Amino acid sequence: MLSRTRWIAVPLCLAACDESAEAPDAGVGDGGLPPAICNAGTRWESGTKAFREVTEDWGLAATGANGARISVTDIDGDGWADLHVRNGGAPDDFDGGTPDEFDGGTRTSWLLRNTKEGFEDVTMASGVRANRAGEKSFGRAGEVAASADVDNDGDLDIFVASNSEVEPGELMENDGDGQFALGPTASDARWTLSPAGVSFVDYDRDGLLDVWIVENSRTGFTLQDRLYQGDGSGAFSDVTSAAGLTTLEWSTGGPPSSMYASLNAGQGHSWAWSSAACDLNGDGNPELLAASYGRAPNHLWQGSDAGTFTNRSVDSGYAYDENQDWTDNESARCYCTLFPAGPECAGVPAPLFIECNDPTDVFRWNHASDREAFRLGGNSGATVCADVNNDGAIDLVTGEIAHWDVGRNSDQAELLVNSGEDDVRFDRPGNEVTGLARDYPAPLAVTGWNQGIMSSAVFDFDNDGWQDVYFGDSDYPGDRGRLYHHEFDQETSEQGFVEVETADFFEHNRSHGVAAVDLDHDGDLDVLVGHSLARCDAFLPNNCYETAQIRAFENLMGAQSNWIQVRLEGGAGTNRAAIGARVSVTAGDVTQTQEVDGGHGHYGAQKDLVLHFGLGAACEADVTVRWPDADLTTETMTLPSGYRFRVAQGEPPAVDGDF
Repeated sequence: MLSRTRWIAVPLCLAACDESAEAPDAGVGDGGLPPAICNAGTRWESGTKAFREVTEDWGLAATGANGARISVTDIDGDGWADLHVRNGGAPDDFDGGTPDEFDGGTRTSWLLRNTKEGFEDVTMASGVRANRAGEKSFGRAGEVAASADVDNDGDLDIFVASNSEVEPGELMENDGDGQFALGPTASDARWTLSPAGVSFVDYDRDGLLDVWIVENSRTGFTLQDRLYQGDGSGAFSDVTSAAGLTTLEWSTGGPPSSMYASLNAGQGHSWAWSSAACDLNGDGNPELLAASYGRAPNHLWQGSDAGTFTNRSVDSGYAYDENQDWTDNESARCYCTLFPAGPECAGVPAPLFIECNDPTDVFRWNHASDREAFRLGGNSGATVCADVNNDGAIDLVTGEIAHWDVGRNSDQAELLVNSGEDDVRFDRPGNEVTGLARDYPAPLAVTGWNQGIMSSAVFDFDNDGWQDVYFGDSDYPGDRGRLYHHEFDQETSEQGFVEVETADFFEHNRSHGVAAVDLDHDGDLDVLVGHSLARCDAFLPNNCYETAQIRAFENLMGAQSNWIQVRLEGGAGTNRAAIGARVSVTAGDVTQTQEVDGGHGHYGAQKDLVLHFGLGAACEADVTVRWPDADLTTETMTLPSGYRFRVAQGEPPAVDGDF
């Protein structure tokens, strides 16, 4: 658990604290594996430059890739991370170009192949946006995407969900060389209406991947989030009702009191802005999450051995935070000023910043419904699953948009700490306790500030064995990406976060879209960031750039670090990409836990399927893999630092790739 008081860190005396300290002796891994590449170990300290920009070095500007949706994939199976970037869901216009070259048409998606020296745009050549009309120069619509080996043939397919009424979503089947063909037409998952998140998951642990798709109900909360069961051919069947995932339309036709009770209990449809799937109580069954926009309740569905789900949205503490005090909302104060006899208006003060001359000033307030719990949550972007405090239970890092006029009852982006109980439940220590608090520049700090955290990443940027947090603050004046270093005191076991100054990492305005991945195979995690061009204002801080070009920043912390990377390959009874597998790594006195991600986040993000673990000063690690098969098969091994390993189910680990 995190300390209940704010902790300001002191340097930890790992070997890196003393330049004269010798690195520990190198160990040897299991089964004749090579000796460890053993370094003193790294830990970031204030004043240490951790990143440098390499956007031009990697040829990203030349690709023209603009966007705020960044997913990591590996289309050709060479072990080098490729990227799938999107910027809206309209079709791509390749403007009559050949499959190897487009001629300047309007683009909304980029599939970028990592050549080991840079990125090349293979969107058109790969066929990933082919349409069923056979038109080569006009790509198919679709914004939300995730990669997985759906047919268990050893390569990653890509599902692209669509909100087009003309072209449905498609599973694009990979031939192994990064060439894609349209999958089956007889698939329920193609017919999404307004998708906002796609997560591959094997909810029934039959070795065949399923898919969880959440819907952005922008018109009256009428859309049902849905679970689709895969048959291994690329087709999916709707099992939402059978799995117990059915929710209600917000307008039921009954009395408001009855409807409000259902909505307060998280039983209505989500207004989804993000999906996720991860095992939150450690029983091997994944939970399904939908983060909601519009201050509607977030949804959390607890899985079971029977393949059915229980709604624990509210009971888990994920639906919304405990602050239900609406009286600091500027529009609510205006309402009560204009209608002092209104329900619960007695004692509500006048607004501080708005004029409040007539009812049109009450621009964000419905006094009949907005005092209810279902209207006092957050505008929730990406939720990231990660074991932040290294206790073996997966925590959640939320993203939120919060507006200055709405008041402090609006949920903030924060860490939700898993209590570790059989029935999933989270504590919210608060940002002041965890160190994830954010200051905004004046005059935005007084009035006019808007927190815009829609996309985030949780990763260990300095390889010290503790997860750090990057908040992609975007869309509003004063917003920029923020990096927080996770500090841990070995003597007291207190932990918390310290914000990293931009001089020590990088400044990126309106930082929408983020991925952390080892682009260059040097043993540390680099960062890719996107950009939002919404609400630009040249007269306010952190204005928009000219384009939404994605940028790359190389991690400089790896040279003296210890680390391992693990690429899993499922065997019989396990999905080949091992999505949902859980890996625990113990090095020194620290045990880290990660799961293989099948897609998450605001309109689609995805982590690298290769798991990266910083080891601090340790030069080997005890590794446990729990495979997501029917028996939850578990394997253990000891691995030396400094390598990426291929771990195929039932086989000895082997060094994988070039470093």
